[in-house]
Amino acid sequence: MKLKMSFLSAAVCLALAGCGTTPSSQDSAPVEQVKKQYSNPLLKEYTGPYQGVPQFGEMKLEDLVPAAETALAAQLAELDAIVNNTDEPTFENTIAALERSGSAVNNMYPYFVTYITNLSSPEVRKQQAIVMAKMSEFESKRNQNKALFQRVKAVYEGAEFKTLTPEQQRVTWSQYNSFARHGATLEGENAERYAEINLQLSKLYTQFGNNVLADEEGYTTFLTKDQLSGLPQAFIDSAASAAEKKGQPGKYAITNTRSSMDPFLTYSTERELRKAVWQNYYSRGNNAGEHNNKAVISEILKLRRERVELLGYEDYAQWRLEDRMAKNPENAIALMDKVWPAAIARVKEEVADMQAIADKDGAKITIEPWDYRFYAEKVRKAKYDLDSNEIKQYLQLDKLTDAMFYVAGRLFNYEFSPIQDGSVPVYHEDVKVWEVTDKTTGKHIGLWYLDPFARQGKRSGAWAVSFRSHTSMDGKTNVLSTNNSNFVKGPEGKATLVSWSDAETYFHEFGHSLHALSSNVKYPSSNAGVRDYTEFQSQLLERWLSTEEVINKFLVHHETGKPMPQSLVKKIKESATFNQGFATTEYLASAIMDMKFHTTDPDKIGDPVAFEKAQLEAIGMPNEVVMRHRTTHFGHVFSGEGYATAYYGYLWAEVLTSDAAEAFANAPGGFYDKDVAKRLVDYLFAVRNAMDPAEAYRKFRGRDADVSALMRDRGFPETK
Repeated sequence: MKLKMSFLSAAVCLALAGCGTTPSSQDSAPVEQVKKQYSNPLLKEYTGPYQGVPQFGEMKLEDLVPAAETALAAQLAELDAIVNNTDEPTFENTIAALERSGSAVNNMYPYFVTYITNLSSPEVRKQQAIVMAKMSEFESKRNQNKALFQRVKAVYEGAEFKTLTPEQQRVTWSQYNSFARHGATLEGENAERYAEINLQLSKLYTQFGNNVLADEEGYTTFLTKDQLSGLPQAFIDSAASAAEKKGQPGKYAITNTRSSMDPFLTYSTERELRKAVWQNYYSRGNNAGEHNNKAVISEILKLRRERVELLGYEDYAQWRLEDRMAKNPENAIALMDKVWPAAIARVKEEVADMQAIADKDGAKITIEPWDYRFYAEKVRKAKYDLDSNEIKQYLQLDKLTDAMFYVAGRLFNYEFSPIQDGSVPVYHEDVKVWEVTDKTTGKHIGLWYLDPFARQGKRSGAWAVSFRSHTSMDGKTNVLSTNNSNFVKGPEGKATLVSWSDAETYFHEFGHSLHALSSNVKYPSSNAGVRDYTEFQSQLLERWLSTEEVINKFLVHHETGKPMPQSLVKKIKESATFNQGFATTEYLASAIMDMKFHTTDPDKIGDPVAFEKAQLEAIGMPNEVVMRHRTTHFGHVFSGEGYATAYYGYLWAEVLTSDAAEAFANAPGGFYDKDVAKRLVDYLFAVRNAMDPAEAYRKFRGRDADVSALMRDRGFPETK
């Protein structure tokens, strides 16, 4: 998941605005920029090499709230300067000036996002809540600045607009649309209420996320040696290491994260323990006590509906999808409806195969959700003679990193060189940094930070962040991009081994970083993404994991160093559509519920957990599968707004992904075809959001995407 630049988004990050030093010669009458000097280390201009880098060694939590107060006040002053300009509104003195505003906010952004996602603690969460509230107040003041909106509107509707470049026109439209959709047209009590709602929501989002994190940290299953039956040795070693770090030497810790839960449910023969671990994970946010999220969810839904009604929309989904590729909820629902019947039909087939094996083994059970992964693995072995743990022996984290660099070199002409001289400060010893350059010219592109391992205080999952994005408005800026994962670190001196699914996720998040690194846009807001499109580039990059070049060069056994045998490769490819019923259904259930929550009157929802149960039963949700993200820990949707009514976007993007992958598969050079790769970079990566996504895709493919490619990918019957 890519973290987008908005404090109130799912990523709870700041809105990125560029700040340059030299105005472009292409723009007339630039607004003079004065760089302020700050004593607060979180606001200082970055120092050191590579155009300056965040000084993580200097950050202190006590500086966070004062930094936010100062930075937001500075940006409000910059907005006032735009409003008080007595010249007629132009692109340069209004839109470009907006793009340049917020340098102090940009400076503190890496420190804030690092604290709340990588270094969280009870004290951090208190400071986070304060900062989020201040950001909400700022956004309300900005969005409801009538005079500022009128200047933006004047440029958008003025004669100059037709003379602007395509990117300038899109940036102007984006600024206008943002104001219009976020309360700029409201007056009096409605405007006040809109601001109140935003403030309340910011607090609720923080509370929701902190409740989930508390349950992740508070529910660890400790095993004794006699409870390890079926578990791979590498997993046992990692669990022992995790237990020792948690003060339980001699035991084995199953932490309440997907990277720990998933392999345990796949291999453990202890059914009651599987059930306990499953319940811990899928009950996050729905346990008794102060961290239960049900009331938080209900309040969020009511406030979201009330807020969009103030703007004249029927429901939150209608408002949310208006500027997305889907355009409206009906189009998003129609896509999900095409895939859902095939997905649940495949689940029935998968469960039948599992039940047959359980019966043959004399288990005398009915398949339950905590059995699915365990028996799916047995079916995999029976059908394809394929053992997931056998595959894992060839998936070393370091080698996968090298593989990603290889792909980036072939497609983007990038070279990654490790920085080991200490010139780039990091916030934890696990974090490593590489310089990214053009292989041919040696031109510097940016830096890539990697924080791969799980630890206390780090949010679960995997995500990408840009500390700084490329712009050329006032001279080119380099890119500072990061990838974050939660792999369970291998014991000292041993390789960290990951599952095939985790390897795909690793490539996925790297795709987000490549999307940032390849940016060739002029204006900061052109780096912002359209939510049902931003996952496309990263999902597409997953396809290179299974290319022959990557398999033959980098998937080598962690002990012998021998390449993965072709017989195993063949099994992997033959089983490519295996378990797609489960994977598609657990995802789609979450996406469908996201849409149902936001198209239903909140007063009719009642208990959100009961609503979830009733709605899933109504659409035929199989008993053996649960939502990938159950409602009470659905952080994509309820810890911010980045993916709210937009979780369907992964499927929307997957349609593009499947179709684009076929363009490579059918090319003379396959997945490394130079011509297709050039179109990929030029139209799908470098252009970012400077071009309408639908137009960009047509430039790459020569037509719109075809949903039938997705159905072929998943082995589902094609719909008409």
